[in-house]
Amino acid sequence: MPHDIDLDHEHEQMSEADSAAVAQAIWEQETIELRTVGIDIGSSTSHLLFSGVTLKRLSEGLSSRFAVVHRQVIWRSPIMLTPFLPDGAIDAHALEHFVHQAYRDAGLRRGDIDSGAVILTGEAIKRQNARAIDEIFAVESGKFVCATAGHRLECILASHGSGATALSKRRDECSLHIDVGGGTTKLALLDRGRIISVAAFAVGGRLVAQDERGAWTRIDDSAHLIAKHLGIGLSPDILSDESVRTAIAKRLATIVVDQITGTELDLLGRALQLTEPLARTLTPSFISFSGGVAEYIFGRESASHGDIAELLAAEIVNQLKARISVPVVEPKELIRATVIGASQFTVQVSGKTIYMPDTGLLPVHNVPVVHLGRDVADHIDIDAIVADFSRNAAILDITPSARLALAFSWAGAPEHGRLLAMAQAIMRFAAPAGRRAETLFLMIDGDIAASLGRMLHDELHLDGRIVSIDGIKLQELDFVDIGELLDPPGVVPVVIKSLLFS
Repeated sequence: MPHDIDLDHEHEQMSEADSAAVAQAIWEQETIELRTVGIDIGSSTSHLLFSGVTLKRLSEGLSSRFAVVHRQVIWRSPIMLTPFLPDGAIDAHALEHFVHQAYRDAGLRRGDIDSGAVILTGEAIKRQNARAIDEIFAVESGKFVCATAGHRLECILASHGSGATALSKRRDECSLHIDVGGGTTKLALLDRGRIISVAAFAVGGRLVAQDERGAWTRIDDSAHLIAKHLGIGLSPDILSDESVRTAIAKRLATIVVDQITGTELDLLGRALQLTEPLARTLTPSFISFSGGVAEYIFGRESASHGDIAELLAAEIVNQLKARISVPVVEPKELIRATVIGASQFTVQVSGKTIYMPDTGLLPVHNVPVVHLGRDVADHIDIDAIVADFSRNAAILDITPSARLALAFSWAGAPEHGRLLAMAQAIMRFAAPAGRRAETLFLMIDGDIAASLGRMLHDELHLDGRIVSIDGIKLQELDFVDIGELLDPPGVVPVVIKSLLFS
């Protein structure tokens, strides 16, 4: 009898082991765990953030996609003042050393990272700097999204990355978010979590700064304009007087608060505008701040870093007290508002109605997505669709002639007239002269990809390469990798690299 009991117990143990193995197999098929890195390289500061991301498969009919179910910050780097050479170029060697040291301090190797986003802003966008930075990450070109953030895209990144967009949605209110960085200030008007207008102007906390010897030698063009307006001659000796720096900071703060309150800008304020003014279609119920200057506004930082950020913050606070009545709310992230957008993978499988005359066009990596941003109505207004694509591309600083993926959702009947109108709108936006040098990718949430692609070539005679894929759901701030055609079953895998915000 004891022998029988031992046998039964052994059988029970084997069953548990089998169950555990099955559970592990299911977990591995249904779940993806990634390590990601977000790297923000700006004109004032640079920093990294490593995250662990867990994605779980969500089955939807015959297609499957993975959605983020958990995200955890693994390690945050110190914030480095972006190193520059005497000729104004970024010191790529020093920057590469900083990145390597960050990996070592985090206990990670390059091979441990599955995906990443490198965001270049401000001075880093300049051609010479961007090329040097690209060389640092060239070996990981298949893993990394490298996005050069123009002023409008910076506004979006700061709003999302700070948590201001989520805050507006959670409070179900309209808000104005202000990101005061080293060289620029970004505005985003939010309506219940939706960005409805953005703007940027050249005011920041490092327009005047010390060099490594402590001399006040860094003087930005905006600071020169302010000094000229105030009748101050600028030199390292003059700027060593704190009252001079305070006067400059006070005038800069006035421009910031004028922008916040919607006061008509004077000639100097207009001269520092970097984009079109903010479209003030709604009145915010509260405002929020992020960026390096916000660290002082909310009392998170007290040390001086050889610039005018602390003085600028104090002047903004003083002027806001007298000029606004709505509350100021602290968002989740301040100086790390941009770097918090670390890249993550979402995997989808396309539908079978694909238009791709040249299968040699695939695979491709890191194609930026321009989303229409609204549903396609029963009556397709060609002018409205062109305007929406144009506006959304401009916000992302993407030109229509560039390599890009146009994304939209299609509902309703695939009638010839509706398809033709959509094709004409795509032509007017992406190939107004009837030809384009870069491949045009269409990513459609609907079953019209083959018909629409064929119509562009056969009826509208588009001179250029087209890859038209259906069954894919995308959103703004996405980049896509499109794999080779799997035949059978006649589909392509699509990896979506999103900027992931808290």
